[in-house]
Amino acid sequence: VQLQASGGGLVQAGGFLRVSCAASGRAFSGYAMGWFRQAPGKEREFVAAISRSGGRTYYADSLKGRFTISRDNAKNTVYLQMDSLKPEDTAVYYCAADLGLYDSTYFRDYDYWGQGTQVTVSS
Repeated sequence: VQLQASGGGLVQAGGFLRVSCAASGRAFSGYAMGWFRQAPGKEREFVAAISRSGGRTYYADSLKGRFTISRDNAKNTVYLQMDSLKPEDTAVYYCAADLGLYDSTYFRDYDYWGQGTQVTVSS
């Protein structure tokens, strides 16, 4: 599985951004997808995940209501819509694929990772 994240950039606080992750190499509907982020000097943290069909979604508690994960299996793409952005959302955002049987929010359960896309929120 190859994952290519895109859509990051610089945005002002209160703004919005949508990042995308295009997958290839294996049937996209066969694995769950997740987004994680890592800020400088901090550990990688879970952001959101979505099941194979898109019927189940999971979010970090602190991000519920501002971030929305979705997927388009026909386009082999997963999205992360980020609204009401805050400077503390600044990080590199990574998409990842989980080929396991169960949906997970734990980064070690993910098998493949994209290269990351930088999101910077200015105050």
